[in-house]
Amino acid sequence: MPEVTGNPFVDVDFFVPPYTNADQARRRLERTNPADAALIAKIADTPQGRWFGEWSGDIATVASNYVKAAHNKGKAALIVAYNVPNRDCGQYSSGGAGDPDAYRAWIAGLAKGISAERRAVVILEPDALPQLEECLSEEDQAQRQALIAEAVDTLEALPGVAVYVDAGHSAWVPAEEMAKRLIAAGVRKARGFSLNVSNYRRDEELIAYGDKLVELIGGTHYIIDSGRNGQGPTDDSQWCNPAGRGLGRMPTADTGNPNVDAFVWAKNPGESDGECNGGPPAGQWFHERAMEMARNAAP
Repeated sequence: MPEVTGNPFVDVDFFVPPYTNADQARRRLERTNPADAALIAKIADTPQGRWFGEWSGDIATVASNYVKAAHNKGKAALIVAYNVPNRDCGQYSSGGAGDPDAYRAWIAGLAKGISAERRAVVILEPDALPQLEECLSEEDQAQRQALIAEAVDTLEALPGVAVYVDAGHSAWVPAEEMAKRLIAAGVRKARGFSLNVSNYRRDEELIAYGDKLVELIGGTHYIIDSGRNGQGPTDDSQWCNPAGRGLGRMPTADTGNPNVDAFVWAKNPGESDGECNGGPPAGQWFHERAMEMARNAAP
């Protein structure tokens, strides 16, 4: 596997795994309701992220199986690593590694699973930096940033891997503060940072924020999760299964902005954000919202 030294999304296709929640929903509908199956196919047939956390089992094994499947198809894997201790401040998708040493071992297992011979992009710890001051002591804040920086070092040591440290979105933490957090978390050794993972902010707003972060950091790159932002946020900026949203821009490295490596689908559209607004537990299929997003997809 040649070393990734530039934009990792250029000249490579990303993996569309079979038997995702969307794929299974599409299969169930194909005989009974072909029109609805075609709507769900907008999600099922689009490359998107695979999330790994404490629920995944032996991380080295499951990561290896996933990345190997992509590699055997001649494609790259998009991975979302979501296991930092005290993840999500105990809210809808609470969990994470039990302590710093367990997290270091988990990241080492993830790196082993990807291996030096395969290609992957890793989005590192959605929401971990934006939530830094929401539930952590000053000591734990410093520890979280250090753990993410260590994870960057471990994963970026693999020649086929590019890492993007998550930076939340444009309506969360002011750019000046987020730039400091990203620098402390090792973004200068990563390929860059990610924006809008699991959220609904509009592309133009995110680009203005991302470009400001690039300037403050002193040069880097970023990716935008556009999977669910086709209709933008609700008026009150709900983040948990808001109604009336739509699929956004399709994944592409043709961004028209040298700072933006790609638009990606990191959060899997149609999967619940948590038990809110009528949704099932986080990560489970929420058919009503999936159909709504497909119908409301951006042109």
